[in-house]
Amino acid sequence: MNLVWKLLRKHISIPQFAGFILANLFGMLTVLLGIQFYNDIKPVFTAKDSFMKSDYVIVSKKIGMGTTISSRSHNFSDDEIQKLSSQQFVDTLGSFISAEYKVEASMGINGQTILNTELPIESVPDDFIDVPGKDWNYKEGSREMPIILPRSYINMYNFGFAQSRKLPQISDGLMGLIDLRLFIKGSEYKGRVVAFSSRLSSILVPEDFMLWSNKTFAPGVETKPTRLLARLTNPADERVTQYMEKNGYEMEDDRLQAEKATHLLRILLTMVLAVGLIISALSFYILMLSIYLLVQKNSEKLENLLLIGYSPSRVARPYQLLTIGLNALVVVIALIILVAVRNYYMSILQSLFPDVSRHGIMPAIIAGLTLFLIVSVLNILAIRRKVMSIWKRK
Repeated sequence: MNLVWKLLRKHISIPQFAGFILANLFGMLTVLLGIQFYNDIKPVFTAKDSFMKSDYVIVSKKIGMGTTISSRSHNFSDDEIQKLSSQQFVDTLGSFISAEYKVEASMGINGQTILNTELPIESVPDDFIDVPGKDWNYKEGSREMPIILPRSYINMYNFGFAQSRKLPQISDGLMGLIDLRLFIKGSEYKGRVVAFSSRLSSILVPEDFMLWSNKTFAPGVETKPTRLLARLTNPADERVTQYMEKNGYEMEDDRLQAEKATHLLRILLTMVLAVGLIISALSFYILMLSIYLLVQKNSEKLENLLLIGYSPSRVARPYQLLTIGLNALVVVIALIILVAVRNYYMSILQSLFPDVSRHGIMPAIIAGLTLFLIVSVLNILAIRRKVMSIWKRK
C-alpha cells in the first residue's frame, strides 16, 4: 500500500484536482442551495390563515368595469343568498356582517400608538372560524372581546414603523403585545388579538358582538352582506366558474395565486438543480480523467505490483480513498458555504416575513450525502475497472 501511495504522490497534478474541487463545489453548492432555498421560501407561499378553515372561499359581486359608475348594488339579497346556497357545489354558506355604525380604533405596541383612525369591523358565523371556542366568544356587556386582525396592518407596522423606531417586529407568537381599543359612540372596548389574516381587509369580531352591537348602536338599520363565505364541495368543478360568471360574482383567489407561485418556484428549482447536476457530472468527468491519467502513468509499475502478489483491490484502494476524500471535502465546504449564505438570506426573509421559521438544513444535508454516495460509488467502480484491465493484461 505504501508503494502505491508513493507512486500516487509522484504524479499528482495539483491544478487538475483543484479544477475538480472547484467545479464539483460549484455544482454541489448549486444543488444544495436550490433545495434548501425552496424549503425555506415555500412556507411564504403555502402558509394558510391561522383562523380560517382551509376549504372556504370568499365570494363578492364584481365592481363595474370601465369608466362608468355602476348602479348595481354590491349587497347580496336574501334571494341571491338562497339561490347560491342551493347550488350542488356549495356545501356551506355564510355571510359577512358589517357594522352599521362608526368605529374608531387605536392600536399600540409597547406603549407606542401606531394607528388611530376610523376602521371597518365585520363578523362571520362562528362555524367558519378555526379558533378554539374559549378564545372566540363574547358575553353581552363585556368590554373585552377577541378579534382577528388583517395581516396588512401588521406588515405596515413591521416594515414602516418598527424599523424606523427600533421597535420589535410582531409575529403570530407575539400578538399579545398588541393593544387595540375600539371606540363606539362613546363606549370603549379592548380587543384581544387571537389571529392574523391575509385574506381580510377589515377587523373581524365575534358574531355575537356584531349582532348585539348593530342592534344596540344602529337599531332599525337593515344589514345586507356584501361578501359571502362559501365552502365548496369541489373548487375545481366547472359549474362553480360558470355560475359565478353568469351572476357577476367573483371569488378571492389568494390560494390559487399562491399555488401558481409555488408551481413557478418548483420550475425554477428544477432548472437550478439541472444546471447543478450537469456541473457536478462534468466535475466527475474531470476527476475520473485525472485518476485515469495517474493510473496510466503508473500502469507499468502497477502491473509489476500485481505480478508480485498485490491484489487488484489493494492496488486500487489509494486511488479510491483519494476520490472519496476529495468528494467528502467538497460536501463539507459546500455545507459550510450554504450555512453562511442561508444565514444571510434568512435574515432578510425573516425581516419581510417574521412568521417564517427556520427548519434546519436537513434537506440539504440529505441531498449532499446522497450525491456524495452516488459519486463515490461511481468513482470506486470506475477505478476498480481500470485496475482490473491492467491486471488482466499480465
